[in-house]
Amino acid sequence: MKDTLQLLHRLSAHPDSRCWYVAWSPSGALLASCGGDRAIRIWGKEGDTWQCKCVLSDGHQRTVRKISWSPCGNYLASASFDATTCIWKRKDNDFQCLTVLEGHENEVKCVAWAPSGNLLATCSRDKSVWIWEVDEVDEYECVSVVNSHTQDVKHVVWHPTQELLASASYDNTICIYKEEDDDWECRATLEGHTSTVWSLSFDPEGQRLASCSDDRTVKIWKECGAGDESADGSWKCVCTLSGFHSRTIYDVAWCRLTGALATACGDDGVHVFKEEAASNPEQPVFYVSAHVPKAHSQDVNCVAWNPKQAGLLATCSDDGEIAIWGYQSDA
Repeated sequence: MKDTLQLLHRLSAHPDSRCWYVAWSPSGALLASCGGDRAIRIWGKEGDTWQCKCVLSDGHQRTVRKISWSPCGNYLASASFDATTCIWKRKDNDFQCLTVLEGHENEVKCVAWAPSGNLLATCSRDKSVWIWEVDEVDEYECVSVVNSHTQDVKHVVWHPTQELLASASYDNTICIYKEEDDDWECRATLEGHTSTVWSLSFDPEGQRLASCSDDRTVKIWKECGAGDESADGSWKCVCTLSGFHSRTIYDVAWCRLTGALATACGDDGVHVFKEEAASNPEQPVFYVSAHVPKAHSQDVNCVAWNPKQAGLLATCSDDGEIAIWGYQSDA
């Protein structure tokens, strides 16, 4: 039996505009999408089809670039080119804009919730990463602004279990941040990509970080001496996946359930990589498990694994569509 990536559904999510990003709710029951039409749509399955449950269209004045669910699933954060981040509170099947976070000088490129639900990170074209603290009464306060990148910051992602943050930038680097004496600081700068780093994803254990780039490679970074204070903050590249993509790789996602690694590419394709079972952790070997060359009719912007249903993958594209795939592995 060969590994397969089978198309299950295709949704016209953001007609006449780009669909930039999709994010599964923590329960895996809902899928949020955002796009160039300034709207966020919430999708849910009804019978054998996916239906749009609600449209959030009054929060932003420009493109909505990224969205992130809180760990409890009751809040959704959206990052927009209008330089703001909206926090939406879920009530039954509807969402209300709770607050608008301002302060970035221009486009907010990404927003991400920490695993505790008490912290939120945003990043911007203004080259900064902001850390926000959330209290019990839904008040948001910026507690740190970090300026470790020299260019547009494209993506932020939290470690799955620790309060450790990673960011990716147009300056070709990745920064790793930790809190020190009530302030956040860059503890490591990962260099190796030769062009813009577009996205990042931690593996299920948080011991490795995958990065994807305009240089058409995926790099796997491993924390050195994890748990050893003397080696704290040290990461090294242990694997580079090259030769598989013919254009920019815009997104990478590590499946928490299967360990599969998916990529979204400007060549309109989606790849799924698996790690060889017997490979050395210090020099891991990955192979293409499944590949759909024309997953969409235009650039694929995002890949997102369902957190509860193994092998369920959502993708979205410049063509305004969402595709939902079933990945089956013989491993």
